[in-house]
Amino acid sequence: MSSTFQLYNTLSRKKETFEPINPPHVGMYVCGPTVYGDPHLGHARPAVTFDLLFRYLAYLGYKVRYVRNITDVGHLENDADAGEDKIAKKARLEQLEPMEIAQRYTNSYHNAMQRLNVLPPSIEPHASGHILEQIAMVTEILKRGFAYEVNGSVYFDVEAYNKKHTYGKLSGRVLSDLMANTRDLDGQDEKRNPADFALWKKASPEHIMRWESPWSVGFPGWHLECSAMSTKYLGETFDIHGGGLDLMFPHHECEIAQSVAACGHDAARMWVHNNMVTINAQKMGKSLGNFITLEELFTGAHRLLTQAYSPMTIRFFILQAHYRSTLDFSNEALQAAEKGLQRLLAAQKTLPQLKPSDKSSLDVSRLLAACRAALDDDLNTAMALAAISEWIKNINAVKAGTETLTAADIETLKSDFTLITADILGIKDDSQAADNRQDLSAELINLLLNLRQQAKSGKDFATADKIRNELANLGVTVKDAKDGFEWSVS
Repeated sequence: MSSTFQLYNTLSRKKETFEPINPPHVGMYVCGPTVYGDPHLGHARPAVTFDLLFRYLAYLGYKVRYVRNITDVGHLENDADAGEDKIAKKARLEQLEPMEIAQRYTNSYHNAMQRLNVLPPSIEPHASGHILEQIAMVTEILKRGFAYEVNGSVYFDVEAYNKKHTYGKLSGRVLSDLMANTRDLDGQDEKRNPADFALWKKASPEHIMRWESPWSVGFPGWHLECSAMSTKYLGETFDIHGGGLDLMFPHHECEIAQSVAACGHDAARMWVHNNMVTINAQKMGKSLGNFITLEELFTGAHRLLTQAYSPMTIRFFILQAHYRSTLDFSNEALQAAEKGLQRLLAAQKTLPQLKPSDKSSLDVSRLLAACRAALDDDLNTAMALAAISEWIKNINAVKAGTETLTAADIETLKSDFTLITADILGIKDDSQAADNRQDLSAELINLLLNLRQQAKSGKDFATADKIRNELANLGVTVKDAKDGFEWSVS
């Protein structure tokens, strides 16, 4: 195990040497998606970032329990305490059950993650499956005097909490400023303070997703699920809490307050945040309407794309930047990532062709040492890929005969190169899958799409979507037309 591995702790605002609470065990909780739409590039970045952290911790010898949640209830429009539940709204628009929507997009997310070679977490709890735990946490927060009930809804009392603790210590927000900036909302709802947030909301008559509680028939607030589920699966204190930078406020700030209010102390020792994906320097996301889904990236079916990009190109593109830096989308950047990926994969294929010499002119141990140093420094993948790039030149030089390696050094280089690129960075050669897609018969595709048409006619949308998603995984783009469908293989 490394005693030099450092991570940037958002809470302390500095790099810290990673020391687990209960070595060799590590508890890591990462905020997963709200499943009301197809995953986009903004979902890929935290998934790849924390997949890398998961892989590297395992490489260092730690036993990691990685928990990544699925938000399928309680996340209201505009990340607020009012409005419609995002999943319920999608269900109403498509005339489906909310859990049908949640399952459809959970499946879509899993399919995309598998193609990006993102390892599944140890545990993937759903918010809707942990209502009892959330009710129990609300009860405890009320008991300790940090919440109040109004008309069947329960709100966290930020001002009462701030008298004993510090609200805003993660994001740097100051409560007095928050109150001043939202003073115009005073008296317009049932909160005592506009900075207060919902722990439990009484359901309106039209609200579909609802559960019994001591206060009302209602549903939990969005922030509550992560506090309740991280405590259930990782205990009251665990090592790492992660997620996108956009979640720092209010979501993660509220999580900290809830956990301290319920347990008397911070839950996570380290907070790790990946930066945003931008397009034209603006955050990419569903709420802004400028997002590109992963399926559109894989097929090229988006007006901003000049071509399709393989899942490994997307992964390489994400890894080219340090996780705490902004990642700006452009076709040129993706095309550069594609070239870099192909160069790396070509080097992998060259390694078995190298001919041994009696002595080595290169120190092969420097590859692993350089990559370890880069990743030990707050997961600096940009520096790790730069080190790999230098060794690709060395591999090509050995092949050309201008550098030499012994048979033993060639084996070490092959092993280390695979360890770094495949096992830790998670980069694999998916060209074979692309070759296999070319062998698909038109008859088989048409058969499946005719079955999909039958499913749609019978209003079996789950089956229809499954067929579409599975074909998409094989590179088949389907477009519904008036008389049936059209398809193409990318």
